[in-house]
Amino acid sequence: MRYLLRLGRSFARLHVRSCHHSVYSSHANPRSLGVDLGEKKLEISSGRFARFADGSAVVQLGETSVMVTAVSKTKPSPSQFMPLVVDYRQKAAAAGRIPTNYLRRELGTTDNEILTSRLIDRSIRPLFPPGYFYDTQIVCNLLAVDGVNDPDVLAINAASAALALSDIPWHGPIGAVRVGLVDGELLINPTRAEMTSSSLNLVVAGAPSSQVVMIEASAENVLQQDFCHAVKVGVKHTQQIILAIQQLVREQKVTKRTPVKVFSAPTDMVEHVRQLASERIYAVFTDHTHDKISRDEAVNKVRLETEENLKEKFPQAEPFEIVESFNTVSKEIFRNLVLNEYKRCDGRELTALRNISCNVDLFKPLHGSALFQRGQTQVLTSVTFDSLESSIKADIITTALSGIKDKNFMLHYEFPPYATNETGKIGGINRRELGHGALAEKALRPVIPKDFPFTIRVTAEVLESNGSSSMASACGGSLALMDAGVPISSAVAGVAVGLISKASPEKPAEIQDYRLLTDILGIEDYLGDMDFKLAGTNKGITALQADVKIPGLPLKVVMEAIQQATVAKREILGIMNKCIAKPRATRKENGPVVENVRVPVSKRARFVGPGGYNLRRLQAQTGVTINQVDEETFSVFAPTPGAMHEAQDFISDICKDDQEQQLEFGAIYTATITEIRDIGVMVKLYPNMSAVLLHNSQLDHKRIKHPSALGLEVGQQIQVKYFGRDPTDGRMRLSRKVLQSPAATVVKTLSEKQSISMGSSNSHTNGSDL
Repeated sequence: MRYLLRLGRSFARLHVRSCHHSVYSSHANPRSLGVDLGEKKLEISSGRFARFADGSAVVQLGETSVMVTAVSKTKPSPSQFMPLVVDYRQKAAAAGRIPTNYLRRELGTTDNEILTSRLIDRSIRPLFPPGYFYDTQIVCNLLAVDGVNDPDVLAINAASAALALSDIPWHGPIGAVRVGLVDGELLINPTRAEMTSSSLNLVVAGAPSSQVVMIEASAENVLQQDFCHAVKVGVKHTQQIILAIQQLVREQKVTKRTPVKVFSAPTDMVEHVRQLASERIYAVFTDHTHDKISRDEAVNKVRLETEENLKEKFPQAEPFEIVESFNTVSKEIFRNLVLNEYKRCDGRELTALRNISCNVDLFKPLHGSALFQRGQTQVLTSVTFDSLESSIKADIITTALSGIKDKNFMLHYEFPPYATNETGKIGGINRRELGHGALAEKALRPVIPKDFPFTIRVTAEVLESNGSSSMASACGGSLALMDAGVPISSAVAGVAVGLISKASPEKPAEIQDYRLLTDILGIEDYLGDMDFKLAGTNKGITALQADVKIPGLPLKVVMEAIQQATVAKREILGIMNKCIAKPRATRKENGPVVENVRVPVSKRARFVGPGGYNLRRLQAQTGVTINQVDEETFSVFAPTPGAMHEAQDFISDICKDDQEQQLEFGAIYTATITEIRDIGVMVKLYPNMSAVLLHNSQLDHKRIKHPSALGLEVGQQIQVKYFGRDPTDGRMRLSRKVLQSPAATVVKTLSEKQSISMGSSNSHTNGSDL
């Protein structure tokens, strides 16, 4: 029996080995192909690394190389959706650095990694076959980063090549490029240096036949016609990448696997649901009195009754088939209402906005606040100011790999479960919240003044959600910034446009008919084919994000969506301007204060204190933050005016003993010895000054080893000559030696009454000569 068990295990190992051998051998021949993108060359290669993966590809631009692997299980997943996972990880070694954490390893995931993973996911997900519910993982491995070419776009192309060269069912390939706009000239895959002066950062992923799969863009108020031109140029260049990947696929003679099962609703069950529930579903979707909750409840009531009937009629049916049969019919009815009858479930026209209301200055203690309501989507936004030291500091690895440095403007998006009448975990952040917040932040960043003296944090909390909460966050953030008195260059508004399309019967990849919907509801997003978000000012576009659920969009549809969104954006701005038309002239009285304090080099030691003791005590007692601007200037940030007054009093107190009168260069003064040291004597020119050292070398012409050789004692008065201050360390330069000559001298004395006291940082000190 034991022999048979061992034999069984041996066969199992042999089976695994043979499967791996077949995968390994199919990728055994290294191949590479170059793609000319303007003045740059993109190289795509496969067959050298990670050959046990279903698909593996390396894409190189300049000296930046990214390897992406694709693996998909052959056993169906129990989940009823496409379980696709994209992992983009930054590797410190790729940039020639070592992580600075305690373990010196890559730990956790950064925001940039999550956002790039989402970018890749959104580019490749629409091209998987419907009903392909098999665990699939895309892993992006940065091999080398030159600091010139960004690896994110390369990762999209490498993911496309890895999937296309694998046997995983996928209707690709796709190509992706970044488009920049510098001095009116469009650049394809610009370098980081070029991107610093670019007014556009557009990433576009294209499918065959010049179709668009994904768009992600941030822009410095770029005009609509320039933006549309950039999209067209970007899509044109993606076609060259697609052709190269297709050539590699032909050379490798790739054969796609046939899935064990493709999940779909059986035709007979769908037809039964259609006869049983079509009229009732139609009645719910045409009842314009419903809101989000009541509509969902009405549909669920019909669903439960229909599913019970299906279970009786089809006792052998799987739970997924029962659920999907009802979903198929309800989706069909909803979409046909829009396509054939031009009707939306809330009664609006296809291009109409929901009712919008705006309020600002909701809570007096906040630096700025606003409430933006659009239909049943409600977002509360607040603005907080803090010191520039509170800005986000990227770690050295993120800076080296992605070029992200300090951020003194940030928008944080929160989506609590009660916003959709649900329960769930509070706290932390998920990928969706991070992505929505990043989009709203992109929309507002171009209008923030570059030289604003504070770090700005906008918090957007979704209180009610029924579609387009990220664009509502951009609108609310713009209102809150103006309420806070931030001199933004223009108000910003955003809107989401949806799509309901009908595929061509002969060519399913082509669209036969379509309708664009302005300001979509949550159900229109869920049952539609696109979520197209656009934000900007009256002048131009600041951010755009297009999520597509079908294998590709014709450029014509994309251009129409941009135009339709632009019209809606201007209408929203008109409504927002009625609430607050321009930023407040002044910030609120309880807001933070920043002042510069000039501390001469001679007083810096007293101001800072031993080992920075005075500065730490000042910050602990008053709550202010102090940063050194230059050699003589310190920036003092106070969270409230009261804290600033406390800080000013504190500074006056610690500096009052270190004030000097206007001393005349070359004049002779009477000094009092306060201490005898081996290297010299400590003297004071006036009673309330800090004692300064008069070195042995400046006491007499003859060389002495100790001041006692001259008979000097504590309390004795001597004449010294003043030679200003040392330019390097600010120390007072005095000499007794130069007076040891017969020349006649006029001695100046300084009394305590004539010495100065601490004033404001701007005050001038005056002394009088006797």
